[in-house]
Amino acid sequence: METPYCRLFPFPVLFFFIHCLIGYTSATTQLSINTDHSSLLALRSQITSDPHNILTNNWTTNSSICTWIGVTCGSRHHRVTSLDISEMELEGTLPPQIGNLSFLVSLNISSNFFHGQLPIQLARLRRLQSIDFSSNNFNGDIPESCFGSLLRLQFLFLPRNSLQGNIPQDIGNLPNLRTLRLGFNNLNGTVPQSIFNMSTLEVISLTNNSLSGRLPVDMCNRGRHPLRSLFLSFNMFNGEIPSSLYQCSQLQQISFAYNNFVGNVPPGIGNITMLDTLFLGGNSLSGTIPREISYLYNLRFLGMERNSLTGLIPLAIFNMSSLQMLGLGRNTFSGSLPPEIGNLTRLTALDLNDNKFTGAIPQEIGYIYELEGLDLANNSFTHSIPSGIFNMSNIRSISLSQNLLSGNLGTTTGYNLPSLEGFYLNINNLTGPILNSITNCTSLIEVDLSYNQFNGPIPNSLGNLKLLRLFNLGTNNFTNEPSSAELSFLTSLTSCRNLEELSLNNNPLNGFLPYSIGNFSESLRYMSATGCNINGDIPNEIGNLSNLQNLFLGDNNLHGLIPTTFMGLQRLQRLYLSNNQLNGSFPNSLCALQNLGALHIGSNHITGAIPSCLGDIISLRELSLSSNQLESSIPENIWNLLYLSLLNLSSNSLNGPISPAISNLRGPVTIDLTRNVLSGTIPRSIGDLQTLIIISLANNHLVGSIPDSMSNMLSLEILDLSQNNLSGVIPRSLERLQYLVYFNVSVNGLSGEIPSEGPFGNFTDRSFMLNNDMCGAPRFNVPPCRINSVSTSRRTRRLQVIFVSLGVLVVIIVVVVVVILLRYKKKNQTPNLLDLLNPLRQRRISYFELQKATDGYNESNLIGKGGFGTVYQGVLRDGTLLAVKVFNLEVEGALKSFDAECEVLRTIRHRNLTKVINSCSNVNFKALVLEYMPKGNLEMWLYSHNFFLDITQRLNIMIDVASAIEYLHHGYSSVVIHCDLKPSNVLLDEDMVAHVSDFGVTRLLGDKDSFTHTRTLASMGYMAPDGAGEGRNRRLETAEVNEGRRWSGGELVELCGEDYKSRASALLSAVETRQLCDGCVVVQVWRSAELSGGGDGGDDL
Repeated sequence: METPYCRLFPFPVLFFFIHCLIGYTSATTQLSINTDHSSLLALRSQITSDPHNILTNNWTTNSSICTWIGVTCGSRHHRVTSLDISEMELEGTLPPQIGNLSFLVSLNISSNFFHGQLPIQLARLRRLQSIDFSSNNFNGDIPESCFGSLLRLQFLFLPRNSLQGNIPQDIGNLPNLRTLRLGFNNLNGTVPQSIFNMSTLEVISLTNNSLSGRLPVDMCNRGRHPLRSLFLSFNMFNGEIPSSLYQCSQLQQISFAYNNFVGNVPPGIGNITMLDTLFLGGNSLSGTIPREISYLYNLRFLGMERNSLTGLIPLAIFNMSSLQMLGLGRNTFSGSLPPEIGNLTRLTALDLNDNKFTGAIPQEIGYIYELEGLDLANNSFTHSIPSGIFNMSNIRSISLSQNLLSGNLGTTTGYNLPSLEGFYLNINNLTGPILNSITNCTSLIEVDLSYNQFNGPIPNSLGNLKLLRLFNLGTNNFTNEPSSAELSFLTSLTSCRNLEELSLNNNPLNGFLPYSIGNFSESLRYMSATGCNINGDIPNEIGNLSNLQNLFLGDNNLHGLIPTTFMGLQRLQRLYLSNNQLNGSFPNSLCALQNLGALHIGSNHITGAIPSCLGDIISLRELSLSSNQLESSIPENIWNLLYLSLLNLSSNSLNGPISPAISNLRGPVTIDLTRNVLSGTIPRSIGDLQTLIIISLANNHLVGSIPDSMSNMLSLEILDLSQNNLSGVIPRSLERLQYLVYFNVSVNGLSGEIPSEGPFGNFTDRSFMLNNDMCGAPRFNVPPCRINSVSTSRRTRRLQVIFVSLGVLVVIIVVVVVVILLRYKKKNQTPNLLDLLNPLRQRRISYFELQKATDGYNESNLIGKGGFGTVYQGVLRDGTLLAVKVFNLEVEGALKSFDAECEVLRTIRHRNLTKVINSCSNVNFKALVLEYMPKGNLEMWLYSHNFFLDITQRLNIMIDVASAIEYLHHGYSSVVIHCDLKPSNVLLDEDMVAHVSDFGVTRLLGDKDSFTHTRTLASMGYMAPDGAGEGRNRRLETAEVNEGRRWSGGELVELCGEDYKSRASALLSAVETRQLCDGCVVVQVWRSAELSGGGDGGDDL
């Protein structure tokens, strides 16, 4: 009997193998744990800030990593499977060792301050299903292969970082990805189309980037699509919204707001019945709202504001009872609001502002009891405000500004508006008083009732509005309580401790400022009471308003001294006290206001000298002290106010000279020193003020001449030097001031000729009257300027000699031209003498003239584009039309092309060649100024259905082009080979005369080069880029003309290929190859006539 195998098997050996296997597994596990341990320690070492000491105190070597905060290990392998250290305010970078956590399934480090680039080693975490790096400071590009290999990945969250560059293509290949969030970064470029067709993707969020391009038209055509949320707002996507979008039938949220989408709203969106949110605002959508939108019975949020939508709002929209937000503002909707608007009972926000709605606001709007925000501003609503609006207990904001509303506010206004925070009724026709009941709106924060016809006293109970921040009652008919001489309502408003802005402009208040004005809280930043008939002194207590930045008290009846306590207003930026009755000397205390930007104290009774300390307020931009009683000289320190844009010291008694230091001002716009007793000369340095627009030095005692340097003030529009003692002549250089619209030098001692060019062509005699001895054009009502008789006779004789010489020269030239024309029987045509003598050809045109002529090289002036540059139409100031060819210096060969055109066009002259007027060249810009051809190019006339050439025109064009080529090949000292002759380079003038253009690839051949270049030009590689392809072989039909037969297809292949060399030798006796190159366009003109006739060509011809 055999011994059983089990009895013979050596059990000790079995136990040995099991023991070894267990030991190996244990050792491997220990090694793997050590790898995870070292990886996490490497992460901790990269943390530069741990404000709560979480990792510092917890991630230590004394404990197992599986017990560390944020670390989860698997029960089977005891490896790290989850790392969650989110919201710990950690700062640092991710180390490459993060890629060694090979069992990691979930990685969450969101809401921290990690920075640097994403480590490429993340690609090794093949088990990852979820990555959340939201709300950190990661930057740089998303590595191309970082996530494409994570085939188990389901959730990828990278929003709110500073990532840039393109979205990697391989993200679209992740087979299990369900949510992709990349919003609030700096990503650009187009979105990989594969992302929109991922069969598992449910959420795409790319909001707030710089992504561009069109959405794929078939983005939802790939079978059942599970997409539920699509967020693309605040990018630069363009094109139309794909009509296939409705096939993503599971969509619940669509946000395409604030992109560049155009076209209509796709009606198919109405078939996405599960849609909850639809945001399309901030685009360029046009047309009407499709009625199908009303089929979205689950829709809660609908936003289409800031588009170009028109027409009426579909009535069915107002029956969508599920709507909670409706935003259609800033479009051009029209018509009236229907009563059905009251059916939107769940609506919490209604925005219809800035449209063209008319009629009355329906009373039914008061039925929307849950409404929190109502904005109907900037329309043309009429009649009174529905009383129901004032019974909406949940409403927080009412904006009805800029309409045509009339009537009074209801007597119960305020009783049922406990939640109202913003109340805007400005710019309407509302009347009546403000009742005390408004103070029951204790939640009010902003109130704007300006620009209406409200009247009656301002209530003294406004102090109950404890949360009030803005209160604007400007431009109404409000008054003060008749029982009080002071403005008592101001005392009440001091209880509003949050008040920041108070505006009472243009109301007949007729009262005094109370001493309690100093009790306003430190929050008050803006106070304006201009034109309110306020009387009395300015209370010293006003200096307590330490945070006041703007104070406007102009156009009142204030008198007394300017309080020295103003020096306490250290944050004051603008102070307006003009048009009052203030007196006394200018207080030095104002010099302490080092943040002051505008100081206006004109039209008062201020006396004494201007304090020199004003020059220490370096922040000052506007200084107006006009119409006072100031005297002494202008302090030298004033010219230290380098950034002063407005200086008005007119109508005072200031004396002394104008300092040459006036040129210290860096950006002045207006200087008015009129009606003083200034003396001395106008400093030459005044010409350095090149930003100045208005300067008036009239009614002073200035002497000397008008500085020639004033011609440098190129921005000047108004110059008044009248009623002084100026002498000498008006500098002719002032004709350079092209923006000058007002000029007055009357009542002076000027003499000499009045300039007549430039802006002086628009001035009348009133600008120059009552001077000593002026002469000039008759329209100035001055005698003509006398000319010396001897010099006149000499000039006359000189002109006679010149005219006689020119006449003889013209006769000789005409004879030569006639002989040449007879000799060549109109085959060769000499240059047009009128063209050669055209003064425009000799004119120098600056870069700035070109820029202005082309409206800054605007796309609307674009004529065409070529390989090396762009051509624009331009109009000079005298109305001359021209063409400007701007070379793109970034293109290889453009500079060489520019040089080639300049080399050729500077010497050749022919009536059938494009004439160059000028060139403009520097290191970064090169352009040619060419004669403008209004009839376009020959290609347009040959191949467009909108243009037609008859047989005579075709023949004339053929002769013109042939004459030009004949001149280039035989009529010039060097042989000129055009090298790019084609219909698009043949331009037509007003008389349909052809002109050959574009010499950018021209060759100049000497005698020794002729044959070599001729052979080269006959090769296909030599031909113009658009002449070698299919459909352009007609350019080779010159050979047919020369051989007298039609070339077959095979022969054309030979003609265009390598085998042509043998045939070319046979043709050389009949036609040079350069004629084959340059003459082909002539035959193309004729051939196009034949083709346009459908084959025969006889009818068209």
